[in-house]
Amino acid sequence: MNNLDLVKLPALMKLTRGRPEIVVGLIDGPVAMNHPDLVSENIREIPGSVQGICTQPHDAACAHGTFVAGILCAKRGSLTPAICPGCTLLVRPIFQETMSGDKQMPSATPEELGGAIIDSIEAGAYILNLSVALTRPSSRGNRELEEALDYAVRRGVLVVAAAGNQGTVGSTAITRHPGVISVVACDLQGRPISYSNLGSSIGRQGLRAPGDNITSLGTAEKPLTFGGTSAAAPFVTGTIALLWSEFPFATATEVKSAVTNASAQRRTSVVPPLLDAWGSYQVVAKARARRE
Repeated sequence: MNNLDLVKLPALMKLTRGRPEIVVGLIDGPVAMNHPDLVSENIREIPGSVQGICTQPHDAACAHGTFVAGILCAKRGSLTPAICPGCTLLVRPIFQETMSGDKQMPSATPEELGGAIIDSIEAGAYILNLSVALTRPSSRGNRELEEALDYAVRRGVLVVAAAGNQGTVGSTAITRHPGVISVVACDLQGRPISYSNLGSSIGRQGLRAPGDNITSLGTAEKPLTFGGTSAAAPFVTGTIALLWSEFPFATATEVKSAVTNASAQRRTSVVPPLLDAWGSYQVVAKARARRE
């Protein structure tokens, strides 16, 4: 059993590499776009105050962005999962590189995240991957973030977010929003890892996905292995990108419902069900067949 098998992704990955029309918004750190294992021709950058290309390859922000990008759009056959290399990756950096080589995991304010969400939607993203932690929350900042997430729902953009790695039971401005699919990290047996956040809203509308010892791209052309909900979220994002590539006329509601309801597990606990990529495909296929 490997991470892709756990969530039944191989069968869906055999059907498609993803389509370039399906744009995945990566709100994260800068990405080492010159990495030989990235499908760089399918990566676009949203110009902004934070540069999208790594300039400090040993910085935590650059390492984080490149790692998540690798799970999504590395070349098939590399050591990383490489779920949807045929899709377009839209990089909207939110984590600033530091000259000090700071190794702490990067974070962003709710206001910064809200702005990045709107920028990515305006630039054409269908799906947003938020492997981010929030810092300095405030009532005003949370309100701006909630408005940005509301805007995503109105525009039919699906938002996938890491549940967080504080080992707490509760919710945040991200995970309690009804438009967000929150992702809990699990091990190869499907059990939530001890430091993954849980909660009633996460259990009600989220998913579990692989997040223990995940290998993806490093910035120094050496593989990087780490775990957590940041690594788990792109498994869900990549699944949605492949589903939309196979069913480009499916609505956001159809795709979200298929992904979150493919499992037969009842949502009665703080632990969400495990992602079932092939089951999600079958749900969409049956729904589209009935319509046709």
